[in-house]
Amino acid sequence: MSDLPKEILDKAQNIKLLVLDVDGVLSDGKLYFSDKGDEFKAFSTLDGQGIKLLQNAGIEVALITGRTSSIVTQRAKELGIKTLVQGCEAKLTALDDILEKSNLRYHEVAYMGDDLPDLACIRRVGFGITVPNANPVILQHALCCTERPGGQGAVREICDLILQAQNKFDAAIAPFM
Repeated sequence: MSDLPKEILDKAQNIKLLVLDVDGVLSDGKLYFSDKGDEFKAFSTLDGQGIKLLQNAGIEVALITGRTSSIVTQRAKELGIKTLVQGCEAKLTALDDILEKSNLRYHEVAYMGDDLPDLACIRRVGFGITVPNANPVILQHALCCTERPGGQGAVREICDLILQAQNKFDAAIAPFM
């Protein structure tokens, strides 16, 4: 934690909402279909635990995704994520709607995405984040890039970083001690 640049820690201290893309961030970005048309996605339990820790510490989590999937609806429900926007290519518009309803400002938001539909959000928020397997343009514009790839604990990495920057990490993990 101490090896992170001060700018990143300062930005993470202000975060009250973490907004996540799904494919490529919360999942590995691969789309799996059976021969009957059934869709499958894999989600990391590490990410799920990180989201729960963040929410328990009073930091909200929202999902904005370009695709529509009942699997994502189910995962959001399991994790207690109340704000879910699916089938949305205009992600900045969706983010603006979320902020208007929550009375938050851009500098209080972290956004984590991996491809061009996420670019405007990553550039606009206070803490733009991506994953190492992201589109190169996204890598250029994000303030922070996780060590882990999407769908493999990258979200957990950011949840832990935010909790640590806000001095909430020890309290968050205390129930597990």
